[in-house]
Amino acid sequence: MSERALGRAFLTPAFVVMGLLALFPIVYAAYESLFDFDFFTRTDFVGLANYVDQLTSPRFWSAVFVTIAFTVVSVTLEFIVGMIFALIMNAAFKGRNVTRAVILLPWVVPTVIAGQMWRYLFEQRPGYINEWLGLGAIDWLGSGASMFWAVVIADWWKTAPFVGLLLLAGLQTIPNEVYEAARVDGATWTQRFRNVTLPLLTPSIVVALLFRSVDALRIFDLADIMTNARLETLSVLAQRSIVRAPQPDIANTLAVLTFVMIMGIGLIFIAMMGRDVVGEPEEGS
Repeated sequence: MSERALGRAFLTPAFVVMGLLALFPIVYAAYESLFDFDFFTRTDFVGLANYVDQLTSPRFWSAVFVTIAFTVVSVTLEFIVGMIFALIMNAAFKGRNVTRAVILLPWVVPTVIAGQMWRYLFEQRPGYINEWLGLGAIDWLGSGASMFWAVVIADWWKTAPFVGLLLLAGLQTIPNEVYEAARVDGATWTQRFRNVTLPLLTPSIVVALLFRSVDALRIFDLADIMTNARLETLSVLAQRSIVRAPQPDIANTLAVLTFVMIMGIGLIFIAMMGRDVVGEPEEGS
């Protein structure tokens, strides 16, 4: 066997196991979604009826809108702040290691603890956020719009350091000689950032945005903890269908639709920007 064929032979079992672990749950959920259920007992085969019911349900489309809006807003804020964090962590100054630890601290806080902490801060009593900002008695967790922004802020606080860490890894692969050449040519900091840093950092930017977008589309924990599942994303809606009012057929249908949406957005993202990550194929390869 050639070296390449031998490598494939060794990797095949691992890929098969990983494929089964990744694909089996969604394939099984898709199969279960084709049936009607009485509590947890499968009854009649209904085909695509469950999908038709969900795709014509205003509640489903409301959850889709909330999920996509949350993803766009939170990922945008996390990218902007993450870039600032990355530039700070990449700079050479006294106390850089301490600064990096402080910046990354929110990321290592468990999501459950972060959610409880931010819920406590946003509640009307004791109302720390309102008091600090002088906002009066705003009930952040009482209505749709304010709940949305409360969860966005909590997610931004927790996840922006992770985006910064991904971008920092990209920044540290850029040779210093490139910056020195730009300085010799008289480029300002803004020009170096726009014409040197951003183009060379594009692969890391694509990876960071892709990872965070896919993760944000699955938002459940912060929405569930901070709003008692009143901010209804797709994952929250699916959880309600299986736990609070057991409807396995609806829950499986929502899980499949969520998977399809996330997979579709991920594939579009990769198709549009993936070349910046994998590079152009070399001639003859």
